[in-house]
Amino acid sequence: MSILTWTWIIVGLSFALYIGIAIWSKASSTGEFYVAEKQVHPIANGMATAADWMSAASFISMAGLISFMGRDGSMYLMGWTGGYVLLALLLAPYLRKYGKYTVPQFVGDRYYSNTARVVALLSAIFVSFTYVAGQMRGVGIVFSRFLEVSINTGVIIGMCIVFFYAVLGGMKGITYTQVAQYCVLIIAYLIPAIFISIMLTGNPIPMLGYGSTVSAGGAQILGQGQGMYILDLLDKIHTDLGFKAYTAGQKPLIDLFCTTFALMVGTAGLPHVIIRFFTVPKVRDARSSAGWALLFIAILYTTAPAVAAFARTNFLLTINGKKYEEAPSWFKNWEKTKLVGFKDKAIYKTADGKTIGVFKGKDGSLKYLEKKEEKPFNPEGMTLVKDFDGVMTISKDPQVNEVDVDRDIMVLANPEIAKLPAWVVALVAAGGLAAALSTAAGLLLVISAAISHDLIKGVISPNISEKGELVWARIAAGLAVIISGYFGINPPGFVAQVVAFAFGLAASSFFPLIILGIFWKRATKEGAIAGMLVGIIFTAWYIIYFRFVNTDPKGWWFGISPEGIGTIGMIINFVVMWVVSLMTPPPPKEIQDMVENVRYPREA
Repeated sequence: MSILTWTWIIVGLSFALYIGIAIWSKASSTGEFYVAEKQVHPIANGMATAADWMSAASFISMAGLISFMGRDGSMYLMGWTGGYVLLALLLAPYLRKYGKYTVPQFVGDRYYSNTARVVALLSAIFVSFTYVAGQMRGVGIVFSRFLEVSINTGVIIGMCIVFFYAVLGGMKGITYTQVAQYCVLIIAYLIPAIFISIMLTGNPIPMLGYGSTVSAGGAQILGQGQGMYILDLLDKIHTDLGFKAYTAGQKPLIDLFCTTFALMVGTAGLPHVIIRFFTVPKVRDARSSAGWALLFIAILYTTAPAVAAFARTNFLLTINGKKYEEAPSWFKNWEKTKLVGFKDKAIYKTADGKTIGVFKGKDGSLKYLEKKEEKPFNPEGMTLVKDFDGVMTISKDPQVNEVDVDRDIMVLANPEIAKLPAWVVALVAAGGLAAALSTAAGLLLVISAAISHDLIKGVISPNISEKGELVWARIAAGLAVIISGYFGINPPGFVAQVVAFAFGLAASSFFPLIILGIFWKRATKEGAIAGMLVGIIFTAWYIIYFRFVNTDPKGWWFGISPEGIGTIGMIINFVVMWVVSLMTPPPPKEIQDMVENVRYPREA
């Protein structure tokens, strides 16, 4: 059967499962809609949290970014896993002890202010919409390739699916759907990784195959490298094509640190992750489910570097030097989605690097190269570079690379590049959809709860009935689906890049607020409001300015990228909150007593 047929079968069965679970677990009360009546088992909650957490950025985009960034891509692994340790130790048990529905509700009660609550819910909505844009983009990419529709059509299909089970089932439906989605996505991620690891190294464990040598069979597939370590081979391929070695770092150390730290504390401040710990029966279950979630996440995260290295090696060796007419089928398939492109360029060949050779014109061969300027020779303002075969080339276009590849396709295209069976390719498509849809549903619930519970019931209409609140929750979820679909069609960057912005915004707004709210009784409402506003406004301004207005990296402050600026925003938030709290009257005694009670994570 073809890839398209297999995709319809596997994706159709998985969607039927998700919708069936949503119908079975339809929410009938606000308690079920917001926190599943706090009756979710820690292992199930850990699995659902892992699915909620491992979004399109983790499944689709992270290994793709690592494959292009090399060693620097490790900041995503370190930041996102380190954040879960912070979450398990510093936040989960205390917030579960508090026992309410949402983070803005905690902020409003802890800082005895509806103003603080409104600022927190606006921040939660802003962060969640930024994050969900990446998920919808991921859904569109999967559908565009595997169901052969446009990215925009794919986003709309994803909107319809999420609308059904998020609006109908609430947290109860989402939780059990996410358990199923975790099973789908982890199987879909591991099977091709195991296949390729065996093919290239003979080792069935991808994490170990990543550090193994190329087997005789692998060398036959790759055309070189027998007995070489995978990473040594990849370094050699990179340097031969003019790139820096795969294992060499390229980003400034300060940016690497700031981005890693922003991802870490952003994890601990993300509303859709925090709300999951309100769903377990007991305080100790919150810490337990965080541990289970970390285990389930680690299975994918320790596999991602191997997937990145295998995909990068296969990708570079299957296209360079090939005639366009002889390009592998995966290249032509993905070219239809416009996520892969080829632009043949006219070049001048030179044998010795000193004289212009015969004008060859467009030769129709694929070249994926990094520009290498040779200073001694530069006639007529043209650039001398090294071609893939080592011959010197002169080009009027300073960028000789002729192949454009969207980083977000690497994991999805990996089975096709490695020529794995069609059912494996379709399984990866189902896994990518499971990852994107599970996180999108969690984010939409946060937006829904912020509007219905924190704004409508908490501020505008405190006496609204439970049925009325549930209606507002579903209306808010529906509107959120539509808005998130728009951002999915018009995304501000790569999936993982967009998600990194969301983490920076969460780091600069919620993390200081929650940490000081739990561990510093002197924190006041004035300090919380000022810190949160200054932190998120500064971070949002920096991201918008350097992502859309001045895109030149030379303008970055201290060399810190928009992905890493959340660390500075967080520090500013902490400082402003501390200074303003000391300058204003201390919180009432009952608030300080509540903080004292929440701080000890034993049962009430």
